[in-house]
Amino acid sequence: MLIQVRYCQQQKYVKLDEVDGCFDFVQFHDKVIERFCLPPDAKLVYKDATGTEVDEDIFSDLVSQGNVTLSVFSNDEFSDCSLSSPSDYSDSSFSSCASTSTILLDDVPRKKPRLEGPLTAASARKLIEDVLGTSSGGEEVLQEYHTTQTLTDATRRKLVNIIVAHMIDKHGQLPSKAVREEYALGIVTVFPSFKDPYSKKGYEHFYDAASSTGYISWRLKTIQRKIRRGHASTSSPTGFSPGGGGPNVRRSIVVDQQLDGDAYQEAISLLNHTTDSSVIFLKMRETFQNRRKLIYDSDKTQDIFSIFPRFLDTKGLMNQDFTLLFEEEVSNLLLQKWDPFFRDNVIKEAKRLTPTPELRRMLQAAESPGSELDEAPTYDQEMSALLLLLYLLPPPPGGPRFPKISASDAVERLVVFHKSCCSLEEHLQSQQNQQPYLLAVGRQKRKIDNFYVSIDKHLIPCQATRSIGAFDELFKAHFVFNVSYDGALVNFYTFLQTTVYNIDMGKMKESPRVRDLRAKLLNQEVVVTI
Repeated sequence: MLIQVRYCQQQKYVKLDEVDGCFDFVQFHDKVIERFCLPPDAKLVYKDATGTEVDEDIFSDLVSQGNVTLSVFSNDEFSDCSLSSPSDYSDSSFSSCASTSTILLDDVPRKKPRLEGPLTAASARKLIEDVLGTSSGGEEVLQEYHTTQTLTDATRRKLVNIIVAHMIDKHGQLPSKAVREEYALGIVTVFPSFKDPYSKKGYEHFYDAASSTGYISWRLKTIQRKIRRGHASTSSPTGFSPGGGGPNVRRSIVVDQQLDGDAYQEAISLLNHTTDSSVIFLKMRETFQNRRKLIYDSDKTQDIFSIFPRFLDTKGLMNQDFTLLFEEEVSNLLLQKWDPFFRDNVIKEAKRLTPTPELRRMLQAAESPGSELDEAPTYDQEMSALLLLLYLLPPPPGGPRFPKISASDAVERLVVFHKSCCSLEEHLQSQQNQQPYLLAVGRQKRKIDNFYVSIDKHLIPCQATRSIGAFDELFKAHFVFNVSYDGALVNFYTFLQTTVYNIDMGKMKESPRVRDLRAKLLNQEVVVTI
């Protein structure tokens, strides 16, 4: 987009690229400084034609509407001109159209915004109660929560729609961060089971000021897109890329008794010839840090299985490497937490979803042993309960490069059943998926004999014989081999990473769905134990 910019008596165009439907405020700021030769540390304040300040949070939404007039104020000493009133802002020689925005720069001292008072839970709670008490459908939302101590996804969406409609009515289409935070705080105060105990404020899945994400932001952007385009539009980012955490983060790990030089080369040679499992585990441990260097090197990471082929025939080596990365306490968390804390609540939440034939079969299998004579065979109870988590955290909205797929289709990216009578080599050659997945080998889905982690057309035998243990090893493979999450499974894996394994909490970028489900499951668990 070409944006018209005016500074004093100079007028220039600034070209701004649209990325994933958004305009980068920082990119715009840097280009303005470059175009007008301003000091790199210039303090600029952006305002619209009415004198209302426009911050980074709403910059993209405002500019996307087109035909917008903004002014940019600086309180630095390098400028000696000023505009007398907002009416002067529109006196531009540029023509205005739907694909451009006018930006004016001036040098009026920046005033600190007036604070209307501290944000408190009591005032936020009263706000939401008043909104629901006077809005159509609000009483039904409150009644459902009082009855069940939670809300279905459909009712939660209805709640957000009511809240955002009131917000727009009172504060316009671009409410400030403070306003959005007040409504978000009010929601988790009125509905405490939605409070996320793992996040800093507890309401970031409704509105996160740092990233401008959450249910409230999503709803506001949806409404703004409808207004701009004249029809409903559901386009959104392809997925949720990790922030400051995840399997691709370089971690500084110090392990004692590591081999180097000739000793390292001797260990590699011994690993390729010995059949003694105790020696294999010892030498793999002693070469751990050198192996991490190979894995982090994009030019050499493809050679990891040729240099360390024992991953392909010795069970438990992935567990050892993961434990060296995160310590044994973290390594055991899924096995310790799943049955007592998550399994039953996952099944309970899955029952609230819109039923489909696949979901009904999965729920039935998760709650009962089933029979070998079932017409539509499914996995065993443990596997089925784990797969229900994928229905609760379905693939993110798609895009041109990554089309949206359903939760039932995503299951095939997580676990693939392979009959034990068929060739494993033929299966590997026919597979196109490069991301790790679980290969379940057996006579029937309910009777799995062996599990493998399939990664880059290699099969790593799982040490576990149960479904939960095999999933544990599949998750760990991403960290051990520095592999990104499958885009369709990013919500599923992020939930496991932060909520179950407690890895990179506060650093990993989480979608509102992940935070929402965590709040529901953990708060249900608290209610049960009381």
